[in-house]
Amino acid sequence: MSATISPCPPNAPRRPSYAAVLRVPHARRTFTAALAARLSYGTVSLAVLLSVTRATGSYAASGAVMAVFGASAVFLMPLRAALVDRYGPRRTLFPMAALYGALLCVLAALTWRPGASPVVLAAAAALTGACAPPLGPAMRAVWAELVDDRRLLQRAYSMDGVAEELLYVSGPALVGVLLRFGPPAAGVLLSAVLMVTGTRAFVTSPAMSGTGHPKPGAARRGRRLPAGLLRPVVAAAGLGLALSGVELLVLAFAAQRSYGDAVVPWILGALSAGSAVGGLLNGAVEWRAPARVRLPWLLVGLGLALSAAGLARGPWTLAAVMACTGAFVAPTLTTAYLLADETAQEGARTRAGAWVNAAVNAGTSVGSVAAGLLVGQLPLGLCFVLAGAVAAGSAAVAVAAPR
Repeated sequence: MSATISPCPPNAPRRPSYAAVLRVPHARRTFTAALAARLSYGTVSLAVLLSVTRATGSYAASGAVMAVFGASAVFLMPLRAALVDRYGPRRTLFPMAALYGALLCVLAALTWRPGASPVVLAAAAALTGACAPPLGPAMRAVWAELVDDRRLLQRAYSMDGVAEELLYVSGPALVGVLLRFGPPAAGVLLSAVLMVTGTRAFVTSPAMSGTGHPKPGAARRGRRLPAGLLRPVVAAAGLGLALSGVELLVLAFAAQRSYGDAVVPWILGALSAGSAVGGLLNGAVEWRAPARVRLPWLLVGLGLALSAAGLARGPWTLAAVMACTGAFVAPTLTTAYLLADETAQEGARTRAGAWVNAAVNAGTSVGSVAAGLLVGQLPLGLCFVLAGAVAAGSAAVAVAAPR
């Protein structure tokens, strides 16, 4: 992918809409199939967590299994994405999805009844995560192939990001419904079915007809982060670090003030709602400043809003501040993906998006550990300020990163 921004075609609308994104040839079918497959990622975490807990009777074991599952999925993602760039999505994504689905079935079989060995479960989870297809980066690479107008691409990325966030909200709810009719392992099987069938529909879309040519060198470069991607990757990691402790901080806020756990979902829901609204507004705005300029300012705004959460005195005040914080989340991530696409080398779009995706998840994992150590040791208001400072500090690091 060249760093040059494609000019708008002469017949492009002055203000392209979200409906115009779905009118792009083959976009609706491809996007729907990708969402069906990515819903698997929305259901699998809770399903595996509950299944392992039920099978072992140990929260420590379930936490360890989820840690190795997440680590293998996140840290090997750039390498898997490089394989997609090298050999094409049609040759790589479905074999990954089939193997991932088969290993999920193994996990479901191991956890169907109590008594499973935590060591065996951890090994199976590590293998499963290592095969997880990079569907998000692959879909964004397809958007970049389908859409020439950079303004329309911004709307496509915003719509994609908001839809993905909704999948992570609806996925656990779907597992909750399934638990009324079967054991948690049934949710693991559902995740396997969604992944295999959705990926099959995705790779057979006509939009994939021109994306299957090998790109020499992409797989060899997959292990190293290109210098041009430092700014979006640092920003994404800072976003993950800053937001990683929010759930724990909100839970501690409710406990300290004796509001009860019932207010926690509403407060976290306000964060998700704010992110969805912010993402849609970000995609609709005709930005004059380029993505590399907007990205640090979005992080600063997120940091200030998150710091202000430490001043909240009641649950509804905190929910309002969380909604304001969320308004910066999806725009920050969307802008990071846009910048990664602009700076990606030719034939390396999937890998570029995968580096950003991996950075967010890695930041979330590391930050969750740090938040667990700090909550209870420091005043809660200071914890919110520190989380905001992480976002603002990552903005400064991103600005200093080489272009």
